[in-house]
Amino acid sequence: MKYTKLAGMDVSKICLGCMSFGSVDSGFNNWALPEDESHAIIKRAVEAGINFFDTANIYSFGSSEEFLGRALKKYAKRDEIVVATKVFNPMKDAQNTRGLSRKTILHEVDNSLKRLGLDYIDLYVTHRWDYNVPIEETMSALHDIIKMGKVRYIGASSMFAWQLQKAQFVAEKHNWTKFVSVQNHYNLIYREDEREMIPMCLDQNIQGTPYSPLASGRLSHGTNSDSQRTKTDDVQKQKYQATEQEDQIIIDRVAETAKNHGVSPSQIALAWTLHKPFVASPVMGVTKMPHLEDAINAVDISLSTEEINYLEEMYVPHKMVGPIPPTPNWVHGADVKRR
Repeated sequence: MKYTKLAGMDVSKICLGCMSFGSVDSGFNNWALPEDESHAIIKRAVEAGINFFDTANIYSFGSSEEFLGRALKKYAKRDEIVVATKVFNPMKDAQNTRGLSRKTILHEVDNSLKRLGLDYIDLYVTHRWDYNVPIEETMSALHDIIKMGKVRYIGASSMFAWQLQKAQFVAEKHNWTKFVSVQNHYNLIYREDEREMIPMCLDQNIQGTPYSPLASGRLSHGTNSDSQRTKTDDVQKQKYQATEQEDQIIIDRVAETAKNHGVSPSQIALAWTLHKPFVASPVMGVTKMPHLEDAINAVDISLSTEEINYLEEMYVPHKMVGPIPPTPNWVHGADVKRR
């Protein structure tokens, strides 16, 4: 495994995403892996040198954090690993259980720590932008949980570039902690953040931990997979179904390049991501052990400038998917689609 710096931390070039781990009974998704299968993948990841793990309070409504915490206690040394989790989405159908208010952040960070079985979280990530709470309140609360010793660094997930800039400005103005990373939607068939977000992050030294580097599997097996996730994941369809025809050209080129290298398409798609200066470590979710092995081996693949251009040149603009757009009254809906 190769490593890179994320803020002051050493992280593996592959981050194991844990959205696929958790109790099916939670109702979050019906393709989640039970605890024994989740532990087997986490154990192998640790053995291979992966030391960066990403989850969220909303994933399987807490059981993903629980599964991850118990596995890391068995297979890893706390001082050697980096654990990221997130806050924003509603944990139940009740008041004060969602968003980025001071009340919610202080409550949810304690819940995540308890489920993970940790004394501190290495990277605490805001899962989306909260239009209902002043950014001053959010950044102040995030700064406070760092000062309390509950969190080491803070990151942001899908948002617009102007929102990230506003958050960083507010933090700098008040001498509060700033975001060190952005976990955004980014892969070969979705590159909209190359317009504003990524150039801004490069300029401001904010690092990327992009999610969906394989476009929910489309870059590894195309659009006709019969996997449980492909058949049942409505969010995947929301993200990619509208541009299937245009994206298929890129998917075919990924497969062609993979054949030339004698590797799998998923390894080429990951290798492309790893060649981007913005990317510190892509978040790779897996449901099968071969998926993990592909990710581990992708860090050693080198793509030429010509190959990168060949993979990129047929890209067409896509509708923004990830950041929550503002409504006329600046209040987002109660049923925002979760990734």
